[in-house]
Amino acid sequence: MPQALRHLLDRDQPDKAAATLPRRSFLKLAGIGGLALGVFPLLATAQTTGAGQANSALRPTQQPSAFVQIAPNGEVTVTINRLEFGQGVQTGLPMILAEELDADWSLMRSRNGSSDAAYQDPRFGMHITGGSNSIKNSFTQYRELGARARAMLLSAAAARWNVDVASLRTQAGSVIGPGGRKLGYGELAEAAMALPVPENVTLKDPKDFRIIGRPTTRIDARAKSSGRQDFGIDVRRPGQLTAVVARPPVFGAKLSAVDDSAARVVKGVKAVLRVPLERGGEGVAVVADGYWPAKQGRDALKLQWDTAAVEKVDSERQLVQYQELAGQPGPRHFDADMALLATSPRQLEAEFVFPYLAHAPMEPLNCTVQFSEESAELWTGTQFPGVDNVAAARVLGLKPEQVQVNVQMAGGGFGRRGVSSSDFVVLACEVAKATRAAGLNAPVRTLWSREDDIKGGYYRPMHLHRARIGFDERGQVLAWDHVIVGQSIVTGTVFGGRVKNGIDPTAAEGMRDPYPLPMRLTMHHPKLNVPVLWWRSVGSTHTAFVMESLLDEIAR
Repeated sequence: MPQALRHLLDRDQPDKAAATLPRRSFLKLAGIGGLALGVFPLLATAQTTGAGQANSALRPTQQPSAFVQIAPNGEVTVTINRLEFGQGVQTGLPMILAEELDADWSLMRSRNGSSDAAYQDPRFGMHITGGSNSIKNSFTQYRELGARARAMLLSAAAARWNVDVASLRTQAGSVIGPGGRKLGYGELAEAAMALPVPENVTLKDPKDFRIIGRPTTRIDARAKSSGRQDFGIDVRRPGQLTAVVARPPVFGAKLSAVDDSAARVVKGVKAVLRVPLERGGEGVAVVADGYWPAKQGRDALKLQWDTAAVEKVDSERQLVQYQELAGQPGPRHFDADMALLATSPRQLEAEFVFPYLAHAPMEPLNCTVQFSEESAELWTGTQFPGVDNVAAARVLGLKPEQVQVNVQMAGGGFGRRGVSSSDFVVLACEVAKATRAAGLNAPVRTLWSREDDIKGGYYRPMHLHRARIGFDERGQVLAWDHVIVGQSIVTGTVFGGRVKNGIDPTAAEGMRDPYPLPMRLTMHHPKLNVPVLWWRSVGSTHTAFVMESLLDEIAR
């Protein structure tokens, strides 16, 4: 969601290194099944940083030991606190840290983070990738991490040479001392990381940058262009099994009959298991020693579904319903005077309909789960590893601190891998739990096919826009009466507190901006049995097209 969380989270936030959510928002989060413990673990847990490194004034997000690993050969590996799924943070964040570290860029590497508290967004206090905030919110953080690590390396060199640290300088991965003496970072790393972490560091003047702002080869370019890059779908654990899930034709439907006899005789199929799905629905997981036998097993299932108790959304009826709602009074987002509308010399009426849209990332959803009675590990490409950590713990009957989510490279997402319900992670945990209960003690990778992703996921909502505009001979807008009908994408999520007076402001994003128009904007948010989500941004996916098209028509 390149724009979504910038608008959901960033609005009205002060520009500082760390911020806290308002008390009302925090309490709302705390009430969602213990979600606050995963979203804000910094409030409940402290990080042990190793002998000599603990600094009570520094948070986990400020400790170099969690982000910087220097090998004896001088290679510097930087842990990124975001999901890399094409936007380039696997290179951008190491560039920022390398600048202040004075590292040799040719020796820079990167790796993915986890649900550990250190890898939260330092500004919002939660694990999140979204809203185009990765570089913005972690720019100062990663500069300071690099500067702290550099200061520790300088101190280690000063101690080894028994000289004043002020007599030393750094350049391209080395500490240089009086008389031209030189030590590579790899030679100093072990001693440096055992030193106390400096709380305050001096950052470079931007005019002295030699990495930031310069053309730089992406760290992941060679692996991706040669086909060697691993993604979440490529995770392989010893003894791993693969599962696919048969879902109902209507969201929330239950099984009335299951004939799995043909599925069980497919070579490679290990188990056929009923599993709970979102919104009270049920599904059937086919667990096998690979994707193809699991899919063949699923294709062989004969299932009967009970859809009597769930709403069956029909596109034609839904459009009629939306058109009827557009003619009814509703909550007002803007409320300008419409007195001149009927008497305007020129008038324009228009209606726009936007369909449901799937995210359809190139890499379908997937999650691998390995767990025991004492702990669990998950491997998945996720935008919300902290939220997923808590959800997984709840399903597996563990405490959040007993679960680790290992973030994997993802092949796209566009918001689909950042879901408050953690739907694809919860499903993988339900499948793994059922598999273990069936006597198969093995890691389980739950895969979604492309068809699963299109038919059984979350969607950009269907929207209807209706506009009546009055303007004069010069194109001056005198009155603009506008209605938007569509499901709310934040209701029921961790951002649900943004809905005020029945209005989800994300659906109105971009309306009237940046134009000072006399607009009355009415909003309707019907509830339907179709799960919806942010999609490549928030309201602008529909409002921008409407606004610019109508202004073009007026100009014409």
